[in-house]
Amino acid sequence: MLNRSKEELVYVPLGGAGEIGMNMYLYGIGRGKRRKWIMVDCGVKFGDDRDPGIDVILPDIRFIQEHKRDLLGIIITHGHEDHLGAVAWLWPQLQAPVYCTPFAAELIKNKLNEKNLLDETPLRVQPLGSRFDIGPFDIELVAVTHSIPEPASVVIRTSAGTVVHSGDWKLDRTPAIPPQIDENRLREIGKEGVDVLVCDSTNVLRQGYSPSEAEVAQGLEKIIRSAKKRVAVTTFASHVGRLTSVVKAARAVGRDVVLAGRAMHTVSAAAKEIGLLKDAGYLLDQDAYDDLPRNKCLLVCTGSQGEARAAMARIASGRHPHIKFDRGDMAIFSSKTIPGNEKSVSAVFNDLAEQGVEIITSDDAMIHTSGHPRQGELLEYYDWLKPASLIPMHGEMRHLDFHTSFAKKAGIDHTLRVINGELTRLLPGPAKIIEDIDSGRTHVDGHLFVEADRGPARMRRKLSFSGLIAISVTLSDRGGLMTDPQIVLDGIPEQDAEGYLIEESLLDDIEDTIEQLPRKVLRNDDIVIENIKRVIRRTCSEVWGKRPVVHVMVHRV
Repeated sequence: MLNRSKEELVYVPLGGAGEIGMNMYLYGIGRGKRRKWIMVDCGVKFGDDRDPGIDVILPDIRFIQEHKRDLLGIIITHGHEDHLGAVAWLWPQLQAPVYCTPFAAELIKNKLNEKNLLDETPLRVQPLGSRFDIGPFDIELVAVTHSIPEPASVVIRTSAGTVVHSGDWKLDRTPAIPPQIDENRLREIGKEGVDVLVCDSTNVLRQGYSPSEAEVAQGLEKIIRSAKKRVAVTTFASHVGRLTSVVKAARAVGRDVVLAGRAMHTVSAAAKEIGLLKDAGYLLDQDAYDDLPRNKCLLVCTGSQGEARAAMARIASGRHPHIKFDRGDMAIFSSKTIPGNEKSVSAVFNDLAEQGVEIITSDDAMIHTSGHPRQGELLEYYDWLKPASLIPMHGEMRHLDFHTSFAKKAGIDHTLRVINGELTRLLPGPAKIIEDIDSGRTHVDGHLFVEADRGPARMRRKLSFSGLIAISVTLSDRGGLMTDPQIVLDGIPEQDAEGYLIEESLLDDIEDTIEQLPRKVLRNDDIVIENIKRVIRRTCSEVWGKRPVVHVMVHRV
């Protein structure tokens, strides 16, 4: 495309480029400190075993905080947590208007209300197909299909040129809920001229086309029709299209639908608020579960990823206050297990199997389809938009690398892999990485924000492998022991291989160490502490094979 302005259009991902989830992308127009910025998506990741005690992970926003006065708006492409879940956490630091479609707005309102931010956060609700200005940015939201209502590709027009940010999407011409992907409008935008496409890479490794939601609906109805007793379906709570398919299947075979799980109720309420689920009829609360005949009940619940606090895990383990399964009931997992969740999902499977519950997964039948484009869908999208350049986003490194080469082979002249923290000049092109900026992750630890790299989760992870020993010694001014050392062992075996108490061995080591240190050295607390730590770790390594975390406190009397 021709250079239409001396202005620069730049792009920098703060999350989502080099990983799945935590999507946050910045676009800036201007030069240097005079740039004006918009943010596309503001999402979270969820902690796992690698981050003990951490439920929510946010992008590091130090860079855009420094330019907060020039952040003109936050655009949300759709309602998934990894695209809007950070809004309520980060809005006090960003304080920019939030632009989103009606369904996403309902979800954001719930989150803002929980943090008492609803009244002060400016929500600018925009319908799909709308076009509006945010300062020097001309924005258009184009309808696409995905596994949630009202997903949008974002067209960003500036004096420097036009970028299309695809958001999450797939090509589904028979979706469970409207609208269909707006192919005609995307073709028109392609004829206008697209300088850069920043595109979803989640499913780029897979050939062909993702199955339609209509095929999933048929598969679900076939299985539910064959069931003789209770049926439970678990899926992503945000997947209103899947809920629609399940409800239709239940009605077709004469079953009442019961909802369980807070997120399932929240999302269904949001869907009804914008006019979806009109034909779903009455959806019962979990209190009605026991009152229904087993062959007339269909439960829809949260917990497809094995989350310990979600409904399915609580039911499977017998911890749910209202719902239990009996032998011969059926549990349908209408989902794919997200990498990293395999152990928790397997634990739920085993609990269900122990109770004699039949388990059906997407490996057994057509009961799930992805919301992201495979290679055939990407090629059609490229053909509609005809971008001069492509930058892959929303994917792990292997996805971004593959997408870069795939698009090049498909005839796109210029492609560039950009990861979190790489400030890239898009226009005038060709796209080029020009600077590395501060980026990373922030842990939500209780009510506090802490740096992921240097936060307490690192120590918790170490503690989970090797345990903790805390030691207290009381010395005189000259360095003599005034009382017996005190020791606490957490996560340490009680006895060594020969049956001797490890605690007793360590106490002997502490006393021997103090007795052997010169009097001059014993007057220096730091040296005393370091010598005790070294001896304790060495002994643990010899008798146990591990080196625990050791804390030593010295008191003087």
